[in-house]
Amino acid sequence: MSAVLANRFYYLENFQQVLGWIAQRYDDLLADDERRFLTRFPSLPLASRALLVRMIMRKGMLFRTTKLRYAEIGCPHAAAQPLLGQGWLACDPPLAIETLFALLKKSELAQAFAVAPADIAKPKSVLLQGLLPRYGESRPLKAWHPDIEDTIYAVCIAPMCERLRLMFFGNLHQDWSEFVLADLGIYRYEQVVFSPASRGFATRQDVDDYLHLHRCRQRHEDGECPDDIVADMPATPYGNAWIEARRGKLLFLLAQQYERRDDAKRALAIYRCCNYPGARLRAIRVLERCADIDAALALARVAWDAPESEAEQQVVQRMLARLHRKAGQRAPAAIQRFTPERMDLRLHCPGMQRVECVVQSHFSRDDAPVHYVENVLINALFGLLCWPAIFAPLPGAFFHPFHHGPADLKSPDFFRRRAALFEACLAQLDDGRYRDTVLERFAAKAGIQSPFVLWHAIDEPLLRLALDCVPPSHLRKCFERMLRDVPANCAGFPDLIQFWPREKRYRMIEVKGPGDRLQDNQLRWLRFFSTHGMPVSVCYVQWEAAA
Repeated sequence: MSAVLANRFYYLENFQQVLGWIAQRYDDLLADDERRFLTRFPSLPLASRALLVRMIMRKGMLFRTTKLRYAEIGCPHAAAQPLLGQGWLACDPPLAIETLFALLKKSELAQAFAVAPADIAKPKSVLLQGLLPRYGESRPLKAWHPDIEDTIYAVCIAPMCERLRLMFFGNLHQDWSEFVLADLGIYRYEQVVFSPASRGFATRQDVDDYLHLHRCRQRHEDGECPDDIVADMPATPYGNAWIEARRGKLLFLLAQQYERRDDAKRALAIYRCCNYPGARLRAIRVLERCADIDAALALARVAWDAPESEAEQQVVQRMLARLHRKAGQRAPAAIQRFTPERMDLRLHCPGMQRVECVVQSHFSRDDAPVHYVENVLINALFGLLCWPAIFAPLPGAFFHPFHHGPADLKSPDFFRRRAALFEACLAQLDDGRYRDTVLERFAAKAGIQSPFVLWHAIDEPLLRLALDCVPPSHLRKCFERMLRDVPANCAGFPDLIQFWPREKRYRMIEVKGPGDRLQDNQLRWLRFFSTHGMPVSVCYVQWEAAA
C-alpha cells in the first residue's frame, strides 16, 4: 500500500489512462469539445492537471480554496489559473442562498447574516427557512460575506467528465476509486483480452440515451412527480436492447409509484407496454384490484400459456385459481401441489444466534459435518468450473479492466452466446476432470472478482468435501438450471449442507424459524431437487419455552 501511495500523482495517472483509453476506442463518438479536452489536458502544468482531477473526483461542482489544500499541488490559486484560461473552471460564480448554506459552516453563516445569539443554536436548515423569503437572488461569495477569506471555484466541465467516465466504465455506479482499489490490491480483476472494438457503446446516441435515462431515474429517486418523468420518457422502445432494458426497469418503477398513489389507470397503462420482468404480473394484480376479473383472467391465461419465466409461471398458477373463483368459474385441474420433505425441531432459544447456526450445530457430527452455505457453495463450484466461459472476451462483454463479470450477465442471451463454451466446461463433469479443474482454478484465481465466487465464504476443505460427496450428475443439473435464468436461479439454495465423507453422500437443509415461510425461488429449487432425486429437507424450528 505504501508503495502505491508513494506516487503522489497516482490519481492523475489513472485519469490520464482513462483519457488515453477513450481516445483510442471512442474517437468516433466524441464531440469537438471533448476532443479538444483530450488534446489540451496533457499540455497543462502538472499542478493544474492534478487540481482539476482532484476536483473532478470529489463530490459536487463547487469548491472552496480552503478545501483544496494538497501538498503535491501547492497553491490552488496558481494551479487554477491555466484551468480558468481554458474555461474548465469558473471563479466565484453567483451562489443561491441554498448553495451558500451547503458550502459555509454555521459560524460563517452567523457572521454573514448577523444571526442573533439566541438563534445560533438552531440547525442550519431552520436558519435557511427563515432567510429564504428575503434572499431570492444569487450573489458571488464576497457579496454574501465580505469578510470571508476564501474563493469559490466551479468545475464547468463536470457533465463532460461524467460522460467520459460513462464511456469508459459503461455505467455510472463505478467511479475513479476502482483504480485505487485495484492499485492497492483490495480488488483484483480477471485479465481479459481487449480488442479495439471492445467498448460499451456503439453510437453517441447510446451514450445520450443512457444519460437521459439516468437523469430520469435520479428524478424518480428524488421523489419528483411521475407525470413529469413519464412525459420525458421516450414513447417507443430503444433499438439498443441494453438501453431498452434500462428504460423498461424505470417504467416499471414509475408504474409501481402510480400504484402507491392509487392511480390504477396510469399504472396499468405503463405495465401493459412494459417488457420488464414482472410487469405482466403487476398488470394482472391491478386489474384484479380494480375488480376487472374478466380482463385479469384473460391476461393470466396468456401468461400461463407463454410464461416469461419459471417465476411468472409459479405466481400465475396461484392467480388463476383465485381469479377463477372470483369469476364464479370452475378452475381447471391444477398442477400437482408440491410438498417438500419436512423435519420439525424443538430447540432451546439461542438468544442472538441465527436459527441456521443453531440447526447447524444440532445436526453436525465429526463424521457428518454441516456447513452453512446458502447460495455460496453451488455458485462457487459453477463459477470455478465455468470460469473460461464466464470470462470469454465476447464483443460487448468486457470493455475496461475493472469488470466484476461480463456486462451481459443478466441478458436473456447470456447463455446462448456462450453455449459451446459452457458445454465444454460442463463436459468435465461427465469424464471426471471437473474435480482437478475446480481445485486448480480455486488456487490460481484466488481473490479475483467473480459474480459467482464469494472468496471469503469458501475454502478448499469445503470444496473438497462437496466434490467428494455431491455426484457430478447433480452438479450438472444444477448448473444447467442456473444457466437457463442466471438472475433468478443463482439464489434460493438451501441454507445448510451436510456431508458424509465415508459414504460419499450429502443432504441439503433449508431452515425456517418460527413464523418464517418458504420463498418462491426456494420452492422452485426444492421442486427441482425433488424431481431429480437430490436429497433435501425443510427444517421447521420452534423454540422451547425457558424453564
